[in-house]
Amino acid sequence: MKSLHLVRRFFGALSWRRPRADDLAWVERVLLPGELVLFRRLPNHDQRHLVKVARRVEAELSDTAEAGDPRWLAAALLHDVGKYDARLGPYGRAIATVCGWLGGHDMARAWTQRRGFTRRVGLYLLHGELGADMIRLAGGREEAATWAAAGESPDARARTGIPAVVVAALAAADDA
Repeated sequence: MKSLHLVRRFFGALSWRRPRADDLAWVERVLLPGELVLFRRLPNHDQRHLVKVARRVEAELSDTAEAGDPRWLAAALLHDVGKYDARLGPYGRAIATVCGWLGGHDMARAWTQRRGFTRRVGLYLLHGELGADMIRLAGGREEAATWAAAGESPDARARTGIPAVVVAALAAADDA
């Protein structure tokens, strides 16, 4: 259930604890230099979430032909990097999520033309698209940018060209 996942993410975001040192060392081995710069900009709670997602993807793909492919781990580790530009904390993100449910993501683009909190909500709701641009500009893997751009849309995810087993692993890992 997506709402339960978001509630867990909210409460997890209230902790400023850094990711474990062994997880950060693993991230450094997986990501390209430009990708690593993007990952390091994120707050600790986002880094912890992304590591959990990537570790789940790694486990899910372990018995498939896609096992060990760093493209899929990078996609998991970078899919939320676009949230950085919104500069919203846990409470602001919760409000932005509710605004997205009520106003629809179609409003997000219009909101980015405003100022202040409204603009930041719009940026947050467009984080997939913004993250894809950030990944490409940083010299990141195209697969990671494509996955970030697909966002939460099952239809967009299915059209990425990413193997179905990987799409299923990435989606399930993010929603767990």
